[in-house]
Amino acid sequence: MPIDLYYLPGSAPCRAVLLAAKAVGVDLNLKLTDLMKGEHLTPEFIKINPQHTIPTLVDNGFALWESRAIMTYLADQYGKNDSLYPKDPKKRALVDQRLYFDIGTLYARFADYYYPVVFGGADYDPAKLEKIKDAFQFFDVFLKDQEFVSGNQLTLADLSLLATVTTFEAVNFDLSPYKNVTSWLTRAKAAAPDYEEANGKGVIIFQQMVENLTKK
Repeated sequence: MPIDLYYLPGSAPCRAVLLAAKAVGVDLNLKLTDLMKGEHLTPEFIKINPQHTIPTLVDNGFALWESRAIMTYLADQYGKNDSLYPKDPKKRALVDQRLYFDIGTLYARFADYYYPVVFGGADYDPAKLEKIKDAFQFFDVFLKDQEFVSGNQLTLADLSLLATVTTFEAVNFDLSPYKNVTSWLTRAKAAAPDYEEANGKGVIIFQQMVENLTKK
């Protein structure tokens, strides 16, 4: 049975799942789901995912959504070893903490600052920009004296944060003050299997969408 992924290529959470699938070595049956056309609101999709969000994974009848939950499931279910998502409780806890930092702090602050402008025509809020800068300062500290976000090997946390940070790149956020982040970003892009296919192309799609929606 194929593993279906309902997704949009420009979406950072969807790209994070694609990165994880490539790293785990799992083939996904990609099902494009256009939110603008309401394809996530059909009765068929709501039956799969009552929250009607993407990405949504369906593996032989098992439905799961929230990108980081999907990523950890793929690693646990299909990983050839535990390098991406260690089984050691302390190492795994550190990966989980970084995943929660991504969803609850870094990506959340991206959405809070940019999405009202991109999708709602609002003005940028300088206070929200300061919160983003604070988040990147935290991230920079996490990376001190280590190659990747939870140690010296690539994990799911790197892939999730890679999708987020490249989304900041797409809107021309200045990463240059965060030296550890910028050097990590180069390493993570090089280390992520099939990076361009899984993430790079989608970043360009997202960038083009933002430019189209914010034209004056």
